[in-house]
Amino acid sequence: MMWSIDRTRGAVVSSSLNPAPVEGDGAHASAVAIARIDAIPPGGLVEVEAEVEGEPESLILHRDGSDAVRAWRNICPHAGRRLDWAPGQFLRAKDGSLVCAVHGASFELEAGRCIAGPCRGDRLRAVAVQCVDGEVRLGTPDAG
Repeated sequence: MMWSIDRTRGAVVSSSLNPAPVEGDGAHASAVAIARIDAIPPGGLVEVEAEVEGEPESLILHRDGSDAVRAWRNICPHAGRRLDWAPGQFLRAKDGSLVCAVHGASFELEAGRCIAGPCRGDRLRAVAVQCVDGEVRLGTPDAG
């Protein structure tokens, strides 16, 4: 699998939307790698394209201070539009929350809950990921 950082977008990009399954055994055999953990800056957000439930999706990955990675679909629950203001470019509030570029909804990055704006109380749609051997992979450890 080839990985690169597209510096104009600030995003980690895989070599295709449907990369081959990750080699391995047991629970991790069918997990698809979508990014390298070290390509996501601590506290940072990146956009990746991946196949989720059989459909190509834009995903937001967030790496927190403890190196845990969370993923959400790059769709605002308010109007169904992408959250980035340009591909892979996200607005952040002073408190670190993610801000929708269209209507200004703010999302905390622990659980993707909307804390301000037109969809207050709603959540971003989470996508299950796991971190294994320096990679972010789709799915959960028992999904294999």
